[in-house]
Amino acid sequence: MRPDSCSPREALLSSLLRSISQRTCRVLSLLVVFFCILAAATVGVAQQTSSSSAQETEPDAPVPAGTSSSIADEERLPQTKRILGIVPNFRAVSTDEKLPPQTIKDKFMDATHDSFDYSSILLPGVIAAYSMGTDAYPEFHQGAAGYARYFWHAAVDQTSENYWVEFIMPVVTREDTRFYTLGRGGFVKRAGYALSRSVVTRTDAGNESFNFSEVVGAGAASGLSSLYYPSRERSFSNVASEWGLDLGIDAASFVAREFWPDINRKIFRHKDAAPVTER
Repeated sequence: MRPDSCSPREALLSSLLRSISQRTCRVLSLLVVFFCILAAATVGVAQQTSSSSAQETEPDAPVPAGTSSSIADEERLPQTKRILGIVPNFRAVSTDEKLPPQTIKDKFMDATHDSFDYSSILLPGVIAAYSMGTDAYPEFHQGAAGYARYFWHAAVDQTSENYWVEFIMPVVTREDTRFYTLGRGGFVKRAGYALSRSVVTRTDAGNESFNFSEVVGAGAASGLSSLYYPSRERSFSNVASEWGLDLGIDAASFVAREFWPDINRKIFRHKDAAPVTER
C-alpha cells in the first residue's frame, strides 16, 4: 500500500518551517560575520588597553592628594561625531551626561539625518549585495537591474525602520532615542550593556524603560515592508526574519558605538574628539 499523502495543512506547515529556516540562516550568517569582525577588533583593543595600563602603572608611585576619581573614570574616552569619519554618531553620549529631553523636532531631525546622510547608502549596499549573492528574492533576478531592485528595497527598509524607531514610536512612548555609552569597565560588562540597550532605554524623564521604540518600531517597519516586496514573500517568516535582522543590526551598532572611542584611540591614535553634539 502506498502511504497516505500529507494533508494540505501539514504541507503548508512544512513549507513555512523550511522558509523560516532558510531565512534565519541567511540572517544569522550575516550577523555572525559582522559580530566576528567586531569582536576581533574590540578584544584586540581590550588586550592592548590592559597591557598598556600594566606597563604604565607604577605600583610604588604615590597617589596625589585630592584625587577622588578612579582609573576607570579617567580612562573614559569621548565619542566622535562620526565613526571612521563616515558613519553618523551624533546620538552617542555618555551615561554621565545630563541632557534636556528631546523635542518632537529633535527626534524627527535625528531620524531624517540618519536616513538621508551621505553614508546612508553603505548598509543598504552591503545588504543588497549579500541578498543578491544568496538569491534571497529570485523575483529580483541578477545583474545590474537585479542589484538595483535589491538596493532600493534595502534602502526603503532602512528609512522606514529609522522613522519608526527614532521618531514615530519615541514620540508616542516618550522615549529618549540617544545612545548612552557606558565607557568604563571590562569588555564583557560593556558589551553586555550595549546589547541590553536593544530592550532597555531611557524615557524623556530620565528613567529606564522597556525599549518599545526599538522592539515594536522595528516590528512595525518589518510588517510594512511586506507591502512592497513580491507577493510570494509576504509571509510571517519574511516579516520575522526582517524584524530579527533589524534588531540584530541595531544591537551590533550599539556595541560598535560603545567601543568606538577605544578603537579610535588604539588603532587610529586619535586621543581627542569633538563633542558629538556638534553637526
